[in-house]
Amino acid sequence: MNDFTKIPSNSLLPLISVIIPTYNRSAYLKEAIASVISQTYTNLEIIVSDDCSDESPQPIIDSFHDARIRLRRNSRNFGIGLNATHAFAEANGKYVASLNDDDRWEKDFLEKLVHPLEENSELALAFCDYYVMDDHGHVHWTATQKHSHREQRHKLNEGIYQPFWQIGLVDQAVFTASASLIRRAAVRWEKLYEAGVFWDYYLAYLACRSGQGAYYCSERLAYYRMHAQSENMVSGSRNAQAKIRKGQAATFCHRCFMEDQNLRSYRSYFQQEWAHASTTLGIAFLRIGQIEDARIHLHQSLRQQTFNLRTLVALTASYLPQSMSNLLAHMRNPGLFAKLR
Repeated sequence: MNDFTKIPSNSLLPLISVIIPTYNRSAYLKEAIASVISQTYTNLEIIVSDDCSDESPQPIIDSFHDARIRLRRNSRNFGIGLNATHAFAEANGKYVASLNDDDRWEKDFLEKLVHPLEENSELALAFCDYYVMDDHGHVHWTATQKHSHREQRHKLNEGIYQPFWQIGLVDQAVFTASASLIRRAAVRWEKLYEAGVFWDYYLAYLACRSGQGAYYCSERLAYYRMHAQSENMVSGSRNAQAKIRKGQAATFCHRCFMEDQNLRSYRSYFQQEWAHASTTLGIAFLRIGQIEDARIHLHQSLRQQTFNLRTLVALTASYLPQSMSNLLAHMRNPGLFAKLR
């Protein structure tokens, strides 16, 4: 566990760039920014990257009276992947961290994670565990434990993992969107946009590809907010366009992973994930009446797996009369048309 007795002056600290991608979440954004400017580590530049929200977040930024914060604003809505990519491209720091606009950090988040990176040049990133909170900012302890167990962090000892393919991409223990600090030189940032809403998962992949290691800090230093407007919640509902965004991002990522020779021992896992994502896409297209597109993705999914009831039911529905296929496609049975993650 990292322990600092005294924080050196700014002149001795490497610059950390913090990006906060945002879109139409002014109330949460103010809380996210506040958690950054209150960091015990102070040599920062803070880039709020607005994806053409209905109202500019400039008044929120101005309310902090902090010269370290600046706004970059897209002229139109590009989507989260490209918005984050543009922000990272403008970062000047030796290290970079992202904070979702609806999440927040403990005040010593950066202080605890920068130390191992400064001590060891062979590390690509440092990451930590996190709390899950509700839309009011209250910690949900059951959900917190569920996330830590699902992503296998409860099994990790504090320290270095090199390489970190398993924990980064299979266990998904490394949450780069809000719970990691990354060495900027370790990643090809221009590739992020291709992964769309899975940009943070793909960022973990790019960091893995550096060949460098990851340092795990077992403390919970970040807070991940679950609420009705989050992308994960929207894509898990009946929102077909959100499912399409999620399916396209997942098929892109898992296809890349399947083709990477460094990951050949995990190919069967990524193949199954790719098949699931293809089914998600098929169901989404079925819901909006694009039957031919639905069948293409469902057939692709079947070719990647021996048997899957969810995929077979969806494909069968695509050959039924429109009214019946719509009814089936909007079923909320998680065993058929959703995957609990």
